[in-house]
Formats: sequence, C-alpha cells, structure tokens
Amino acid sequence: MPDITPEETPEKVTPPAEPKAEPTDDLVTTHHTLTVKRRKLDYTAQAGRVVLRKEVVTDGKSEGHRAKAEVFLTAYTLDGAEPGTRPVLFSFNGGPGSSSVWLHMGLFGPRRVLSGDVDDPAAPPYGLADNPETLLAHSDLVFIDPVSTGYSRPVDGEKGKDYHGFTADIEAIGEVIRLWVSRNERWLSPKFIAGESYGTIRAAGVAAHLQERHGLYLNGILLISSILDMATGGFDEGNDQGYALYVPTYAAIAHYHGLHGERPIDDVLADAEDFAAKELPWALARGARLSTQDRTETVATLASLTGLSESYVDRVNLRVEHVRFFTELLRDKGLTVGRMDGRFTTWEPDGGREHMSDDPSISRIIGAYTAAFNHYIRAELGYKSDLPYEVLSMEVFKAWSYSDFEGRTVSVVDSLATAMRANPHLQVHVAFGHYDGATPYFAAEHVLAHLRIPEELRTNIDTAYYPAGHMMYVHEPTRVQQSKDLAKFIKDASNR
Repeated sequence: MPDITPEETPEKVTPPAEPKAEPTDDLVTTHHTLTVKRRKLDYTAQAGRVVLRKEVVTDGKSEGHRAKAEVFLTAYTLDGAEPGTRPVLFSFNGGPGSSSVWLHMGLFGPRRVLSGDVDDPAAPPYGLADNPETLLAHSDLVFIDPVSTGYSRPVDGEKGKDYHGFTADIEAIGEVIRLWVSRNERWLSPKFIAGESYGTIRAAGVAAHLQERHGLYLNGILLISSILDMATGGFDEGNDQGYALYVPTYAAIAHYHGLHGERPIDDVLADAEDFAAKELPWALARGARLSTQDRTETVATLASLTGLSESYVDRVNLRVEHVRFFTELLRDKGLTVGRMDGRFTTWEPDGGREHMSDDPSISRIIGAYTAAFNHYIRAELGYKSDLPYEVLSMEVFKAWSYSDFEGRTVSVVDSLATAMRANPHLQVHVAFGHYDGATPYFAAEHVLAHLRIPEELRTNIDTAYYPAGHMMYVHEPTRVQQSKDLAKFIKDASNR
C-alpha cells in the first residue's frame, strides 16, 4: 500500500448542523364529567405549555418574534356554555417560586388532593377526590405556572432569571392571559384573576398591567392570604410596622394552643388589634424615651397577648420577630409551630435554636400535593413530561429580583388603587386566615385602609375571615365555606 503524505490525507467534512425545531404549544385536550349537587358538569380540560415570544428589534428594525419561554397552564372550560356570559378565572400562587398547584388542587379545581389536616394528616401514597365545591360550576378556570415553576421553563438558550423579577414576571403572566383570552375568543367574558401570597402582589400588578398595556379590564380580583406592601410584614432595621401588625396573628396562634384559657377568640383578637393599633406603635416609636413604667406595662400586655414570657418580650426589646415567635412559643414543650399555618406543630431537635428547623405546615402537606398532581396530570389529563414538576422552587425564591423597587419598599398598593380608580366596576375579594403567620391578616387590613381610592369605591372591597392558615383550604370547614364565598363573589361581580 503506498504511503500517504500529510498533504494527501483525506479531509473530514462535518455536515451542517440541522436547525433546531421551533418550540410549539403542546396542549393536550381531554373531556370529563363531574356531578355537583345533582347537576352534571361536562367540561374540557387542556394541559400543556404555550410558547411566549418577544419581538426582536435591531436598529429600529423588527427581526421577528423569538421564542423565549414555555409556560405551563391547565385550563377547564364548561361544555356548551355561552362564552360571552361565562366568567373565566386565571389563577396562580406566589412564593415567588411556587407553582399553581395549591389553589388548583386545594380549592378551585374539579379534582382535589386529600391532604388531611393538622389533627389527621394523610399518609403516603395520598389520594385524589372529586371536588363538588369546585369553582368550575361558576367559572371557567385557567391555572398558570410562572417560568421555572411547574413545567414552565425558558426555551433552549434563554435564561430563567430573565423572568425572576417583578416586572418581567407580570409581563409574562399578562401575556399568557392575553393570549388565552384572544385565542379562545373570551374578550367579552367576565374576567377574574386570583392570587395567593406573593400571588396577590402579582395579581394587583397584572391587573394594572393588563389595563394599561392591553386595555383588558377585569371584573374582579381574588386576593387570598394577601400581602400588597412587604413593609407591613417585614422586620427591617428602622421599620417597626411588622412588629405591631403581627401581634393579632400571634394572639390567634397562642389562643389556638390554649394559652388564653377559656377566653373567646373574638375577645382576644379585639384586644390584640386595639393594642397593635395604638399602644404598641407608640411604645416602639418612643425608643429610649419610653418610661420604665410604660415599658413594664407594654411588656406585660404584649406577653399576655402573645403567650410569650415577659422575660422574653423584654429581652427582644418589645420586638417579636415572626420566626422567632414560632420557635419560642412552645419551646417549653419541645415544639415549634408552623409559619404558614400556626395550628401545626413539630418536635424541634435543638431546643436552643433561635429559628425553627422546619415548618410543619409545609412539610406535612407538600408530599400530598406533589404526589396528587404528578399522578393527575399524567393519568387523568394525559400530559406527559420527564421534567420534574417544580411545586415550590427555593432557587427561584432566593434569586428573585426586586430591582424595580430599589431604594423603596416592595408595594403594589398604588397599582391596585390605580386599577380600581380607572375601572370603578372592579371588585376585590380579600380572604384572611387568622393563623396565617406568613401574611398576617391585620397587616392586610392596614393596607386596604390606606388604598388611595374614593370612599364610594370602598364598597367594591369584600372581605372574609377564616379559622385557618395561609393555605386556608387545608382546613376542611374553611374550604367548604370559602368555596361558597368565592362563588358568590364571582356571580355578583359578573352581574354588576
């Protein structure tokens, strides 16, 4: 065989790479029936990801719309209903970093998780049941998972962090809503959005964005476990608001755990609210100017209301931070109480900890919600994916950007007020849980009282209180009553 010199070596030819397939929607449609109080509901479910695109402009010239993210949603529409009169509710949770699974499988949807409650938590492998209280009986439903939660992801080559901030998140959720309304010809339907926790910040922001950017006006907003101004639930240096506004929640949790004896909870809350609105803010504002007698009296009252010792209240300088409270309240019993729901308790392995090592109101129910949804989406709604369904992403939570609020508090109070002033027909429902240690009810009341709206619009605000926590529907009597309250709200707001 003749020698081959380097110059004669055959050149390897690399075939050109095939262009990547353009992302497309992958919605799966299924049909179902549910019986609600002898009424048969035939409905269609759609589950899958819709592609969000953004126009690329270079030197003022459009270069088309580029796919940026794929957002997962689950939609339920009642068969045979008149689209022009049939309400539609868009729903999401909060975090930031939470999927929509909580409201979807806990309260609104046609199927619900059997998670149990504080006195009888469900055991693995958990279960599902029909939800005869579903809001589908009164409204079509669309559940949206923000980017990097659920099955929502940026497309290849794009960054999830581009959506992990206040404005980008609102624009993305608003675009999903606009697309769904347009593609399903629902511009003349009564329209609602529901948010829970950080989702209430998102809901107020989305409502204002839809009005201003797309002229899409809503009939109502459902704020569940509301926090519209983070300063009211915060404990930053120099901000004493949270220390006062949390006191009624502390009192409620202390009462639940038997630290107020036989006193009716309404009496306890009335005293706590009065103290939190008057004496405590005054005492905190006095600082070192507070007299010894006034300090002694304030310590005694605060300790009595919260169930903490006077010694502890004095040591923390009248400022009881919430995670410290959950860790301290039942320390003598070796227990901590839940932040999301103060009814829950768990054994604390380190009795000297300042901050609890686990939130039992999350760890006791997240397994049930995760298992139920992963089964339901595949086995009943027919959507298949090997991606992990991100129920609650701490990576998103930790990386969330509040750069839009640099130098000021994170607040959408003005956004909500602006939306209400521009749309005087906009109705707002606010749901409070007395044992919610994440978004204290008295802080939410404080915010509502400071909305800059004319007096006649205050009748547009509807409130409801429940003996439950953050995910208040975990408490079965609350779930049933709350479903009735929300159904009435949607019906009334749709017919104004």
